[in-house]
Amino acid sequence: MTSGLMPVIAIHGGAGGRGPGEFDPDIEAAYRDALANVLRSGRQVLADGGSALDAVSLAVDLLEDCPLFNAGRGAVFTRDETHELDAAVMDGATLRAGAVACVSRVGRPLRAARAVMERSTHVLLVGAGAEAFAEACGLELVEPDYFSTELRREQLRRAQSGLLDDKRKHGTVGAVALDARGHLAAATSTGGVTNKLPGRVGDSPLIGAGTYANRVAAVSCTGTGEYFIRCAVAHDLCARIAYGGLTLEAAAQHVVMEALSAIGGQGGLIAVDAHGNVSMPFNTEGMYRGYMRVDDAAPWTAIYP
Repeated sequence: MTSGLMPVIAIHGGAGGRGPGEFDPDIEAAYRDALANVLRSGRQVLADGGSALDAVSLAVDLLEDCPLFNAGRGAVFTRDETHELDAAVMDGATLRAGAVACVSRVGRPLRAARAVMERSTHVLLVGAGAEAFAEACGLELVEPDYFSTELRREQLRRAQSGLLDDKRKHGTVGAVALDARGHLAAATSTGGVTNKLPGRVGDSPLIGAGTYANRVAAVSCTGTGEYFIRCAVAHDLCARIAYGGLTLEAAAQHVVMEALSAIGGQGGLIAVDAHGNVSMPFNTEGMYRGYMRVDDAAPWTAIYP
């Protein structure tokens, strides 16, 4: 372990959603428990000397498997009652990155994104081509209804009836980590936006927009993806540290509360820098989030400000 360096992992389960007091206490507890369990698993990878890349990959795997979140199983529906999922991963030590978009049959999209990074010469594969590549790599393909839940179907009905608040249409999961060697990594996965047009791609699989990691910081974003794309939020945060000399917290606050908010973008991000500092700003009612350092006895989780 680098002297004075404490490995850490941070995760998010999406921004927006309900405000304080709007959740059934049992459902809120289920979200917090899910976040805590994922953090413990990611923390164990780091405690065992594993890489930041492996830690974020495992964390997003677990979040994709949890139907509470809009990624993998539990992904939202498109306008045509289908699912189209996106994911990306980036290794800050090497700047290697991989992503998939508009996949409907890949059970774990983040694994497909990592396969693109490690087993191809490309960064982003989409649609049927991404699915064929995933299958060729031995990844599990599923029937499209694998991702469906009744909760997401009801959200689609409400959205199409004009009864679903725009702030509650989106959601994403993500993880960022710093390992004992001082390496950073970021991963993001999403089902997109409820009632989206088929073929729509947001910021999550776009390197520099919703996902980015280098030797300065690792970032995973969540929110109204079109705005995060326009602001190149994830890269902008890293650039403000590298070129502007800002601290992680100052850079994160600026891109979310000023640059993003100035054009009407809603959402938030999680970020960790090369010193192990963590920042998790958001401009919505809440953001499912948490972090855990290797020496922590228990994970820290939160939903509201």
